[in-house]
Amino acid sequence: MAINFFEEDIQFKLPQKNLTKRWLREIAKKEGFVIADLNYIFCSDEYLYQINLDYLDHDTYTDIITFDNSEEQDTLEGDIFVSIERIRDNAKDQNVDSHKETIRVISHGLLHLCGYKDKTKEEAKLMREKEDEAISLFFSTQP
Repeated sequence: MAINFFEEDIQFKLPQKNLTKRWLREIAKKEGFVIADLNYIFCSDEYLYQINLDYLDHDTYTDIITFDNSEEQDTLEGDIFVSIERIRDNAKDQNVDSHKETIRVISHGLLHLCGYKDKTKEEAKLMREKEDEAISLFFSTQP
């Protein structure tokens, strides 16, 4: 039941790591899953752009890419790459706190592993609702 946080090509320290790990486990539990092995890799725009090109053949910048490595039903395993630069830009554009936007994106990756998609309008609406629930849960569990 490991949840790990790494940095690639950028300096970033996630605040409240232990709280974040408990919160991620709670989200997974609410969705009917347990986390076996989950890696968040915080990186630069260019690093994530290159992953997008190399692995998904997408020529675009993005804030997150989730790779599902799960082999057992109801068990989550994956690698989630998160662009800190994109999060900061999005937070500024949307006039929200960058920590709150980081929490949103972190939950977004986990929700993808739980089976939520965001390609259609309906899927995106449900994903946003789930993100909002996750954000509320995170801030309600703070000491």
